[in-house]
Amino acid sequence: MKKIVSVILIMLLVMSCKNPTEKKIKNTAKANEFAIVIHGGAGTILKKNMSPEKEKAYQEKLTEAITVGHNILKNGGTSVDAVIKTIQVMEESPLFNAGKGAVFTHDETNELDASIMTGNDLNAGAVAGVSNVKSPIALAKEVMLHSPHVLLSGQGASVFAKEQGLEMVDPSYFYTEKRFESLQKIKKKMKAELDHNTTTAFYDPDIKDAKFGTVGCVALDKTGNITAGTSTGGMTNKRWNRIGDSPIIGAGTYANNETCGVSSTGWGEYFIRGVVAYDISAMMAYKGVSLKEATTEVIQNKLKKLGGTGGVVAIDKYGNMVYEFNTAGMYRASMNDKGVLDVKIYKE
Repeated sequence: MKKIVSVILIMLLVMSCKNPTEKKIKNTAKANEFAIVIHGGAGTILKKNMSPEKEKAYQEKLTEAITVGHNILKNGGTSVDAVIKTIQVMEESPLFNAGKGAVFTHDETNELDASIMTGNDLNAGAVAGVSNVKSPIALAKEVMLHSPHVLLSGQGASVFAKEQGLEMVDPSYFYTEKRFESLQKIKKKMKAELDHNTTTAFYDPDIKDAKFGTVGCVALDKTGNITAGTSTGGMTNKRWNRIGDSPIIGAGTYANNETCGVSSTGWGEYFIRGVVAYDISAMMAYKGVSLKEATTEVIQNKLKKLGGTGGVVAIDKYGNMVYEFNTAGMYRASMNDKGVLDVKIYKE
């Protein structure tokens, strides 16, 4: 009798110690064999403030970027390659706050951040505060694959980039007149406030794109591997070598094949404090909720309660894709395994 009781107790113990990710997650039907979703930043993006020409330019660039990644996936390529090549299209466009279109710091320089993570092995690489590497997302990949570290910053990251043979550029490569003018508007307002002894607004919400414009991509390939990546120029007028959420694994980027992949965009300080990207995955693992339920809870409730604004794009292990944001708009696009393209800008 004692042996029977012992066996039952052991069985109960084993059952209670099961991997939490084995908890049944909703919407488990295979939605897509492969899929890709991207964002180009979230913020006060209103149709009334957008010219037809500018709207078309964003739609065309989002379409170009996601098509590059989709073709890689369709032809059996890896989600890592799809994420890198897709983000590089946006890094090379002045439309987005990443790479060529990076915003300026208070000291009128550009400091770029990026990260990437793979869901099959939870490997990750990230860089912060780089100023002379043409493609920060490519450098993040090299950190992931060829470094014992996860996050490199500043001069050290540049040295590593040179050692890996990546393309280096003069810092002037990142200069764009539009971003420079945005910085001057904020600094002018700061000076006026100081002259009137009012609170200094380092980050003026009235200045378009002061916080937002980060780019990101999540892809699921035919082998079932999820990769997430994010690249940004940070926040206009940032000071003291500020680093946001984009290079922080678990905040700006996260991927786990048991749950989902996530790329974030928004006010980074709040995404870091809320560990937003990981929280979405954890909700799916521990509560068994769907990707849509998890992203809605985190972005619309948890992040809002902190005072944070922004959004995410995500894909779960079954190929379900989600956009979720609490701002007026988010540049975004997705493509499924049938090649159906969805490009959106405003809240609809």
